[in-house]
Amino acid sequence: MERRATRRLKLKLPMRVRWTNQSGSREAHAESEDITSRGVYFFLPTEIENGSSVELVLVLPNEITLAEPVRVRCQGRVRRTEPREMGRVGVVVEFEHYRFLREDENTGFNASNTRRREEKKSDLAPRK
Repeated sequence: MERRATRRLKLKLPMRVRWTNQSGSREAHAESEDITSRGVYFFLPTEIENGSSVELVLVLPNEITLAEPVRVRCQGRVRRTEPREMGRVGVVVEFEHYRFLREDENTGFNASNTRRREEKKSDLAPRK
């Protein structure tokens, strides 16, 4: 009997993963095994600690959006890991929040670029 509150989609979506733990920041490319509105399951070639903060950038295909593909930046936490064969680690990330990205928006993980864009937007706001 399925107890999940949300529907799980078995989709292989390429994504970039960045995480931070006690040993610093790391980045890798991965592919989802399945995804829901609450989280994603994928494999990494290296260990990652439960509770680690994770940022993912992925593209939802037109089969899901029923329009153009949409890039999404997701932030969440590692809830579970499962060591697998050939040194791969299965990772379950629970989304804390996510944001749809514009076409012209950089998909890199450079926080200073995001801050600069936000500052430019505030420069355009009418002054009171």
